[in-house]
Amino acid sequence: MTNEVKAVLFDLDGTIVDTNELIIQSFLHALKGAVPEDFGREHIIPSMGEPLTDQLQQFSGLEDVTAITHAYREYNYLKHDEMVALFPGVAEVLPILRQHGIQLGVVTTKMRPTTERALKMFGLIEQMGTIITLDEVEHAKPHPEPVQKAMQALGAHPDHTIMVGDSTVDIESARRAGAIPVGVAWSLKGEHVLRTAGAVHILHNMEQLLTLCGIEVAEA
Repeated sequence: MTNEVKAVLFDLDGTIVDTNELIIQSFLHALKGAVPEDFGREHIIPSMGEPLTDQLQQFSGLEDVTAITHAYREYNYLKHDEMVALFPGVAEVLPILRQHGIQLGVVTTKMRPTTERALKMFGLIEQMGTIITLDEVEHAKPHPEPVQKAMQALGAHPDHTIMVGDSTVDIESARRAGAIPVGVAWSLKGEHVLRTAGAVHILHNMEQLLTLCGIEVAEA
């Protein structure tokens, strides 16, 4: 299987771009007054990766979360550039995958403007053969549609496609689309949660993805 990988799809937040603290702080800011005093990061982490509206409705108990969504996006936008970073190895590994003829894509539950902002900020947007955001789908992850759309855009067969993610929704979407689900050990949810969801492999560093794709890396 490893030497047959033709395409690698990545979730964005928490997988290749470290937006974890930005997301948590955006929620805490937006939900002030709408959740109990003891509401904290441990309540947020389990659902990270799901669409924002679903999370805000779940946390606040409100049906109409327009105002909270605005507060979240405003804070997220203002703090974005100072609070996000690439995870180690991403900048080095993606070009190597491309050099070996492997197509790359992003599949995220974020909206397109914020997705492109992060990818442009780190010079990754030109590495991607396709970008599937919440704006391009009827059904978000864990539905298979986002992964299926990305594979269609790249002309990639599910058996030869890896989907890398930090959330159970990434793993489930990949599994339901017939792709190979791969988790990352730096997920805030923990390795065990991703394995239980059906991750076939867990990356402990981004370089392990090269091995998974059958690419031999010379020792430094």
